[in-house]
Amino acid sequence: MGEALIMTAIGLAVAVPAVLGYNWLVRRNKVTMDSVRGFAADVHGVLMGAKQAR
Repeated sequence: MGEALIMTAIGLAVAVPAVLGYNWLVRRNKVTMDSVRGFAADVHGVLMGAKQAR
């Protein structure tokens, strides 16, 4: 019984930082992708504006 409790504590000690790290990486990826989408929209606007000006 004691061994099971120790293994559960070790499992939680490993799982909690892993979940926090995963959530941090997912959030960082979302922020980066929003930045890339904004840049792509700006480039698209410039290219489409250049076609209409000609």
